[in-house]
Amino acid sequence: MDSVKLVVTDMDGTLLNANGQKSPEFYTVFRDLRKHDIQFAAASGRQYYNLLHQFEPVKNDMYFMAENGSYVAYKDETLLVRGLETTVAHGLIDIARSIPGAYIILCGRKQAYLESTDEAFLVHVNQYYDRQQIVKDLKSVVDDDLLKIAICDTKGAESNSYQHFKQYEQELQVKISGKTWLDLSDRLANKGVALSALQKRLGIRPEETMVFGDYLNDLEMMGAAKFSYAMANAHPEIKAAATYIAPSNEEDGVMTVLKELLRSKSN
Repeated sequence: MDSVKLVVTDMDGTLLNANGQKSPEFYTVFRDLRKHDIQFAAASGRQYYNLLHQFEPVKNDMYFMAENGSYVAYKDETLLVRGLETTVAHGLIDIARSIPGAYIILCGRKQAYLESTDEAFLVHVNQYYDRQQIVKDLKSVVDDDLLKIAICDTKGAESNSYQHFKQYEQELQVKISGKTWLDLSDRLANKGVALSALQKRLGIRPEETMVFGDYLNDLEMMGAAKFSYAMANAHPEIKAAATYIAPSNEEDGVMTVLKELLRSKSN
């Protein structure tokens, strides 16, 4: 473990507890990691601007892999963009509009775009997207990189909306990223590809990388690091793909492992 030079963690269900909060110890542990020259990155389906807000005190000293790896940035410098072609995005929007219980978010690099003003839906949107705009027609959006289409599915993503898109898994990233969330991205847009690009930029090998995740959008990331941890609360497929199991997000499992990492660096 003392070889680790890069730590990457998912957010919801992993670093954050059920109330969306980080451990009170997080910033102390973060600064100790940096004292040992260990780089830190957040990898999430959340919007980049939302992640910046989540890590405001240290946002200029860490990396961000937002929108499930579609957008990677450091100090407001764009390192990677993997967007959807406009015609592809429009076709996916047409399909999503036909699904009962599904609400669509068109995730642009500048902001997120919505058609619905349903109050319950907006509660979900506000949790993950700090910059957003309501438009009459999502297909009218121009002058923005279309990073991802997120579907908030009130009937359950795996049993409902996923069934309408799983036929496209050879052409696109079709990721169940939560019980009510389905994400549609470019075929090469995932956390594993984003992590590999970051490793190349930093000159850090998979053998020197530690990752944490809990849901299916973390699957490729598990294969890009020697020290891959599934949370105790993780989806069974993530547990099968990971090398180790960390305590649950409700038990501050990420902090538990990171403190063990710091102890190994101090010995």
